[in-house]
Amino acid sequence: MSTAGRHARSAESTPHRSAEHARLAESPSAGGPWRLWGPYVSGRQWGTVREDYSADGDAWAYFPFEQAVSRAYRWGEDGLGAICDRFGFLNLGVALWNGQDPFLKERLFGLTNAEGNHGEDVKEYFWALDGTPTHSYMSWLYRYPQAEFPYARLRAENAARNRDDREFELADTEILTDNRFFDIKVEYAKAGPDDVCAVITATNHGPDAAPLDLLPQVWFRNTWIWGTDGRTPFIRQLDSAMFGGRSRAIECVHGFLGRYVVVAEGTPQLLFCQNETNDVALFGASANAAPFTKDGINNRVVHGDLGAVDPSGHGTKAAFWYHFDAVASGSSVTVRLRMSTGEPDADTFGSGFDAVFADRRDESDEFYGSVLPQHLSDEDANIARRAFAGLLWGKQLYRYDVHRWLVGDPDEPVPPASRQGPDGRNVTWEHLSLADVISMPDDWEYPWFASWDLAFQCVALAHVDPAFAKDQLLLLCREWAMHPNGQLPAYEWAFSDVNPPVHAWAAWQVYLVDGGTDRDFLIRTCTKLLLNFAWWVNNKDADGSNLFEGGFLGMDNIGFFDRSAKLGPGYRLEESDATSWMAVFCLNMLQISLELAMVVPAWDDIATKFLEHFLSIAKATRQFGSHDISLWDEVDGFYYDVLVHPDGSHQRLRVRSMVGLLPLLAVATVSPDVWSKLPDFTARLAWLRRRRPDLAQGLLSANASGEAMILSLVGDDAFARLAARIFDESEFLSPYGIRAMSASYRTPYTAVIDGREMTIDYEPGESRSGLFGGNSNWRGPVWFPVNVLLADALRKYAGYLGDSFTTAVPSPDGPQMPLDRAADLIDGRLADLFRRGADGRRPSDGRRIESSPDPLWANHITFSEYFDGDTGEGLGASHQTGWTALIAHLLCRDKVSQGDSTVNRQGAERPAR
Repeated sequence: MSTAGRHARSAESTPHRSAEHARLAESPSAGGPWRLWGPYVSGRQWGTVREDYSADGDAWAYFPFEQAVSRAYRWGEDGLGAICDRFGFLNLGVALWNGQDPFLKERLFGLTNAEGNHGEDVKEYFWALDGTPTHSYMSWLYRYPQAEFPYARLRAENAARNRDDREFELADTEILTDNRFFDIKVEYAKAGPDDVCAVITATNHGPDAAPLDLLPQVWFRNTWIWGTDGRTPFIRQLDSAMFGGRSRAIECVHGFLGRYVVVAEGTPQLLFCQNETNDVALFGASANAAPFTKDGINNRVVHGDLGAVDPSGHGTKAAFWYHFDAVASGSSVTVRLRMSTGEPDADTFGSGFDAVFADRRDESDEFYGSVLPQHLSDEDANIARRAFAGLLWGKQLYRYDVHRWLVGDPDEPVPPASRQGPDGRNVTWEHLSLADVISMPDDWEYPWFASWDLAFQCVALAHVDPAFAKDQLLLLCREWAMHPNGQLPAYEWAFSDVNPPVHAWAAWQVYLVDGGTDRDFLIRTCTKLLLNFAWWVNNKDADGSNLFEGGFLGMDNIGFFDRSAKLGPGYRLEESDATSWMAVFCLNMLQISLELAMVVPAWDDIATKFLEHFLSIAKATRQFGSHDISLWDEVDGFYYDVLVHPDGSHQRLRVRSMVGLLPLLAVATVSPDVWSKLPDFTARLAWLRRRRPDLAQGLLSANASGEAMILSLVGDDAFARLAARIFDESEFLSPYGIRAMSASYRTPYTAVIDGREMTIDYEPGESRSGLFGGNSNWRGPVWFPVNVLLADALRKYAGYLGDSFTTAVPSPDGPQMPLDRAADLIDGRLADLFRRGADGRRPSDGRRIESSPDPLWANHITFSEYFDGDTGEGLGASHQTGWTALIAHLLCRDKVSQGDSTVNRQGAERPAR
């Protein structure tokens, strides 16, 4: 293992911007050597759909947290600060024991959907500190209480609270008073693609000495008991005399992965068991399939059971047991490990080991120094870097073969018949078979991909790893993910649910961030999205009116009722947001087609298809619609959903929410280059102007110079009225972005819908509705993705209208402001969520313990799922560096063109703020 400096400065003689960029160039694809090992272990595997083999589909109840210590997973693994190979065979993570807990701390704890007063909720404190895209360097921090972890109290206190109450958090138990906790910092640095160094440091921040058991664990995912893979890997102890008794080592042998040796410095006790279920303890079986089960290490350490581990030094799970009787206050203990395909020797933990960490830390600084704009303040640079760290630590191996899951495994009982019935979960998605590293929305609450979350995640990821971002977008379009009918999978709880069609938008943004040269990526994505577009048209436009339905469309409880529920016979909900998303989809595909047509003329007529389809949607939205229905309400100056009755009558659902602002997103500009370079597009446009003025009128306008053209779903008058509402602080404008619902509904609004009285009100914080488990709220908070899209749309209008068009900010009596400055104001307020105010605190920390002035808390940023519409406090999932990592995109993109296409990039670069 004397390879410490082998790759330390591999880029010094190359033209790459940094050593990490050189590694990315060496490993551009998922199969690249530098991508083999990474933080791909899930933050939570229990309670997932993949592990649910119940008859009633209650995934939380079928595999609860308490069983995870003793029960083998079928499809993945979870752990603390853990890494694995990209196939998920061999895992390395850390387990802890404070001498008080009822079982080892091996994974993060949280409440299930039914236990939390606002849905599922992780109840631990942890942060991704740093990371590079090839995972050549990774750093992660976990906060471990020194007293017994209050599992029962967290459940009981939250069960006693209702939806109007704040969530009861770990800090509220006072278990962390006087900083009585250990900070467990886990760092990894690669000396080579298959040579990983690890340092685990535990620091006692409490006032008194405290005991600690620290157990780095190595284990194979169980692949051998299901009857689909006959290979049985093994882990065995190596003779410590090989390296003078100064270290302990194990070898891990796998039929596909090969042989790895893991060495731990010092003389920890080695413990071995099998990664197999303890059927006797969990289910009352007469005997176990293996004598030393998954909980063997736990039972040996916590309960002193000498017979729980294999004395022969063999197994499929092993631990290096370090026991510290008393870690002094303010002191730290450190253990060092190394995992490699090479043989251990005297230099395994020599000076080269420390040199690897020093080099990789420096190279991480070098990498981000080249990625982040130089004008960023130190605070903004730290915000962006922490967001990127969360994104990179959020990459997890996602294995799920729906066919195998539905029919069961050869050596396991046949799943309940209800699983394959017409109402069974995902029964129409048997083609879906994934075994890929995928960017997840959240470490714990969402350890599964969601199609529109992933799209936003990829835009931010493109700044640090464009190849991975492109692969992610392409993955969902591949035939083992996309449905044969063209639908993209939503998320594992219901792949057939409908997420907004933002894939084309993300592909275009990633293309721009990556320099705007990879047309092959655009072609591969666009050709598959033609299928997805056809699915939308064929399935979500019931009567061919060009007004679309879609269900909840990711905006969970934004309406009076659950928009994903089936309506009565003959009823139809024509949605402002579904229609707007489809108009955006058209324009995104138009942008891509125009770009490709500049070099491949065959794309010219594809562009005309999306031009005409967009114009048809625009006409339906603004003029007549289905059954003479218009989504635009002239009196209110707003767009609404429309409920169509069986007799053809209709009713506008007059709630001013993000649903009515989304038509603004459907805007694009086309430059004069198109007229000379794309004859088919130009000819079709001229024909439409002559023969179909009903489509063209008011939508295709020349600017003052008579050159550019703007396509917009929203007319000039409607735009001005919507802009006034956006920047009205009594409605949508909050101190930290644009609210999802008008604050005018602080006084609840009631309407009679199909004979029933329904009420809705502004909810700036956690949801008071039980829709979607009550764990998401679109009735008032600020959500990052739609805010970013709205601000970008305003810039497109600004680029067309120029400084002559202004809007009052705040409206109606504030100073007049050009649209581009108004858009920057939105971005600035989003960034202010994470910046320290005059009181030294971040608004996003709210009243949580993270707002403490103590640097132990104040130095760590939490990227929440959404933010209180009044205070900016972070809410929902607490580590949603999925789409909330768009903050890094906002801070980094000053160097990236925001134009519509190569035919309209002139002057599109934004000035530095």
